[in-house]
Amino acid sequence: MSLFIASLNSGSNGNCYYIGNQHEAVLVDAGISCREIEKRMKRLSLKMGMVKAIFVSHEHTDHISGLPTLTKKYNLPVYITPGTLRDRGIKISQDLVNSFSAGEEILIGNLSVTAFTKYHDAGDPHSFIVKGNGVTIGVFTDLGRVCDQLIHHFKQCHAAFLEANYDVEMLENGSYPFYLKKRISGGMGHLSNDEALDLFTTHRPAYMSHLLLSHLSKNNNCPKLVQKLFQQNTDATVIAVSPRNEATKVYEITVGKMSKQIIPGLQMVMF
Repeated sequence: MSLFIASLNSGSNGNCYYIGNQHEAVLVDAGISCREIEKRMKRLSLKMGMVKAIFVSHEHTDHISGLPTLTKKYNLPVYITPGTLRDRGIKISQDLVNSFSAGEEILIGNLSVTAFTKYHDAGDPHSFIVKGNGVTIGVFTDLGRVCDQLIHHFKQCHAAFLEANYDVEMLENGSYPFYLKKRISGGMGHLSNDEALDLFTTHRPAYMSHLLLSHLSKNNNCPKLVQKLFQQNTDATVIAVSPRNEATKVYEITVGKMSKQIIPGLQMVMF
């Protein structure tokens, strides 16, 4: 039994992550336009009709910009905390709004979604664990620091979207003003490559088949650099980078078997 995952976009220009089984799926965040979500899912042979809910991590624009149009067009339930909804005044039909709290298990068909709090400079930010068919997927981005809860949930994942936002030297030597550098690296902003790598090498379970490095900075990171950094520290986990301006492939995550990468057209390539 499997779950299927893909990043539809990842970065400060928009975030949207797909997790589903053979019958239903959820999106975590909708930070790109409804049109782009539709186009990218179509290219991947993913059907919008399978998406049954959207879970919102926090209120920053790169996580919610496509939310009003997408929910209205497809009448999709939105799971969002009252604090997140209030802080940005997100315009969603009230009958589609569903609240959640940390630690609460929410069932979407045969998928189970549980949130936990994280360190980030937002009103009420959360990360998510999605389970189904014996598979556990983590969505861990916009992390100011590695905390005990993150470690606990990371240890359970068969695959995860994990933030590797910036290279320390690139950030320090780059053109960003001092206040922005401090905001990014000050414990309430984003996770560096080194912090993400330490989490991965120290706490990844032996059965973690895929790690999708996510929310890379356009100016303070390099996809080839971070992929090489992680790749040289594993011989068992497939490492991929979630692009800023396009979707990844669809990955099939399977318990107890070698996982698969699915290219558009759903042709399967074994690793």
